[in-house]
Amino acid sequence: MSTFSELQIDLRQMIIAIETAVSLVGMNDTNHGKRVGYIASQLGQRLGFSEQDIQFAFDLGLLHDCGVSTEQMHSNLVNHFDWQDSHIHCQIGYNLLNNFAPLSAFAIPVLHHHTPWEKLQDINISMQNARMANLIFLADRIDVLAAPHYESDILLARKEIVESLLKHSGSYFDPTLVEAFVEAEKCESFWIALEDRHVTRFTWDMGKYKSERPLTIPQLKQLSMIMAYIVDQKSPFTAQHSLRVANLAKYLGISYGLSHLQCDKIEIAGLLHDLGKLHTPDHILDKPGPLNNIERSIMNQHSYETYEILRHIQGMDEIARWAAYHHEGLNGAGYPFHPNEKDLSIEARIIAVADIFQALVQDRPYRKGMSPDGITAILDNFVQSGKLDANIVNLAKEHQMKCFEIARGNMSENSITAERSH
Repeated sequence: MSTFSELQIDLRQMIIAIETAVSLVGMNDTNHGKRVGYIASQLGQRLGFSEQDIQFAFDLGLLHDCGVSTEQMHSNLVNHFDWQDSHIHCQIGYNLLNNFAPLSAFAIPVLHHHTPWEKLQDINISMQNARMANLIFLADRIDVLAAPHYESDILLARKEIVESLLKHSGSYFDPTLVEAFVEAEKCESFWIALEDRHVTRFTWDMGKYKSERPLTIPQLKQLSMIMAYIVDQKSPFTAQHSLRVANLAKYLGISYGLSHLQCDKIEIAGLLHDLGKLHTPDHILDKPGPLNNIERSIMNQHSYETYEILRHIQGMDEIARWAAYHHEGLNGAGYPFHPNEKDLSIEARIIAVADIFQALVQDRPYRKGMSPDGITAILDNFVQSGKLDANIVNLAKEHQMKCFEIARGNMSENSITAERSH
């Protein structure tokens, strides 16, 4: 078994990575979670929160929209002050966080972060959870109203924003929180700090406050599964793609004879490899035909986005490269880095094969899922062109039916792991 000391990953840095990924859904507005976290932390300071509660409020701001995967949902949340279906992403976020112990304390506030204050009074939750949920609701609406004015006239628009929110004091928002906002916003710095270049620096400064305990490998896997779920919900055609790529890559790693730790890290990289697709427009992912040159150029950016999300997490440098290289070819014909063949590790080569294999198994908007023989024929063509590693493809062909069943989701992780003992 691998020892946890061989992989030390900080929870706060992973929370920042989740926010970075989820905020990509906003397309041209990719710092919403950071701004909500900043606003919540500033109001917490104004209210005399403990340092622990200020940190909690900041992290909650980063996590509050973890249930948002599509452009349409993001657009509705931004364009309506009280969208009737806002509860959907709150419930998804709750479900994702509640069963993961290191983040379970955020689940109830996330569930209620669009619940009006007057209704929160009738719900059987603690006052602390109710206050944190409402703090995020207020911070979220402050940012939504302010967003059109950043980098331009935010200091002129602030009066209108305050007046708008004061109308909802006591109904949507706890009057105490609104009063704290009215006091905090009198400082121009409150607003200026919300502009992209400043709030990004603030977030990375907060990232220096490390969690008390690093994540164990099982916890990191579970958190990676949460992130995989978020990205796979982006399109109905990619449901469970990341999970099945991870399982197949792990199986190939085991079959290749890699160590427990390498196989664990390959699995994590597989779960995270498509995070950057959260920044790919929905209509491109769901297009029922070939992409045009512009659409293809946009699609080809997603693996770099994955790299940017992961590379800032200390201890994840190898995993970041393996995940981001899943469209690279040994012949330099892939994208977006074009590494030399010697720089494509065996782990990255395994994930590349697993990604193509699983994608060919799934129904996509432009074709039906393929048969095992059809898949291996395409893999052979990629070997002949110099794109894929022949040894890995031969390994997949040797275990063709087992790989096919894993790619279809018909084998559990326990069954895959048991292969090591055979």
